[in-house]
Amino acid sequence: MRTHILPLIEAAAHWPARGALLGLDLGTKTIGVAVSDPDRRLATGVETVWRKAFTADANRLMRLAAERDVVGFVLGLPVNMDGSEGPSAQSARAFARNFAKLTDRAIGLWDERLSTAAVERELIAADVSRANRARVIDEHAAIFILQGALDRLRNLAGA
Repeated sequence: MRTHILPLIEAAAHWPARGALLGLDLGTKTIGVAVSDPDRRLATGVETVWRKAFTADANRLMRLAAERDVVGFVLGLPVNMDGSEGPSAQSARAFARNFAKLTDRAIGLWDERLSTAAVERELIAADVSRANRARVIDEHAAIFILQGALDRLRNLAGA
């Protein structure tokens, strides 16, 4: 089983034309999870996985993917504002390498710069309490990441 870990556009070439994608926002304590519809128009939240150990986390993600007939994954890659990759991006790449051993579905890496900050602003604007923001921010960041990727793929298809 050889899985491709590629930039989003290259990964998309390995996915069937139709089918849901699972979006992941990796945090140090949680993993935000979102899913697209089979036509890849809209991302919706699934849940926030509280991180335990890699095997338990990966098994939960694989179950979520199987329940939703997912054909590929979009993993947020937290690059720095200058485009360089720091410890968070290295951690995301390491997670992708380990996760890739469990699936034959391509993993698309998507630049998630400012996703959490953008979501935090949206939640504050919606008057969500600090406690509730902490509970949902990673899931909402996963939605933001996946929707950005879906929009990019749709714009490329239309061009």
